[in-house]
Amino acid sequence: MRKYVVVVAGGKGLRMGGDIPKQFIPVGGRPVLMRTLEAFHAYDAAMGLILVLPVSQQDYWRDLCREYRFDVPCRLADGGETRFHSVAHGLAWVPDDEPDALVAVHDGVRPFVSREVMAACFEAADRCGAAVPAVPVVETLRRLEPGGSQTVPRDGYRLVQTPQTFKARLLKSAYRQAYTPAFTDDASVVEAMGVKVELVDGNRENIKITTPFDLKVAEAVLSV
Repeated sequence: MRKYVVVVAGGKGLRMGGDIPKQFIPVGGRPVLMRTLEAFHAYDAAMGLILVLPVSQQDYWRDLCREYRFDVPCRLADGGETRFHSVAHGLAWVPDDEPDALVAVHDGVRPFVSREVMAACFEAADRCGAAVPAVPVVETLRRLEPGGSQTVPRDGYRLVQTPQTFKARLLKSAYRQAYTPAFTDDASVVEAMGVKVELVDGNRENIKITTPFDLKVAEAVLSV
């Protein structure tokens, strides 16, 4: 079974309040994106790594690779207008002639996904075609309504993470659909074809680093 991961990193860093895109900001002395790619390489060195970056950021990434002596092998794909288009560009590097291949799609700013979650996602995708990691909601939820809001039972909801993992043929077929703003993640693209997605347990540390507070949390995770 051949495994691939498409790592999508198209952030501009606006919510960080700085000029450096969030995926390049150092955490524990190393850029976030490098930590993410290293996590997958450590899980399976034979896995095909595909990194999707905006064209305008690719030279900067190459400079960082030289500076940090980053030598994890990965193919580079051009970012697109939206996340949907970026993933489609990355999928173009996944061969069509590997019928049993599995492909995960992961946020470049989630460097703390566990090996156990990766394994669970690939195993579930191999079994049922589509798998997404998720964690329980621990805070109270309220639904906004005209004139107010109302508490809703949190047990019926989950917070979705990545890597969202699929049989490659299924995901490539799903991404041939016309784009719609309703495609907020890869699971929604696959579900538009009538395919059910299985949830697997995520890991709470698998945060998406998008704000200065998230950076502090990331540093804390590394210090444990």
